[in-house]
Amino acid sequence: MLKQRRQAAETVAEALFAAEKAIDAAIARTANLAGLMPTSREDANLSALIGQDALMGAIDTMQALGLARQNIVDTHKRLSVAQRDIGLAAVSFGSGGEKPPTPEGRLADGRLEVVKPVRAA
Repeated sequence: MLKQRRQAAETVAEALFAAEKAIDAAIARTANLAGLMPTSREDANLSALIGQDALMGAIDTMQALGLARQNIVDTHKRLSVAQRDIGLAAVSFGSGGEKPPTPEGRLADGRLEVVKPVRAA
């Protein structure tokens, strides 16, 4: 049973990492596009009115991609909780580097914990 859980977790982890990578790539490519539009317009000696709607579309796309990235990060966090729930907390998936430290007062799964009170000076 542990083997089946681990295989399922690996399959989900691979899909998660692919989704994260795709969103990051889309952000980078859209940022490149948004940066090229004004400079290309300027290089062509065109009015600032030319392409304004297209530029705003790219900026709106960046905002949507930022939200998509936040949502996939939230998904990642929730899957980390599920990983613990199925007994695989000690197993590491992927090679995405170090995760940021958990803020004081929160457990690794995001739940609150009791902390020592701070005394006023």
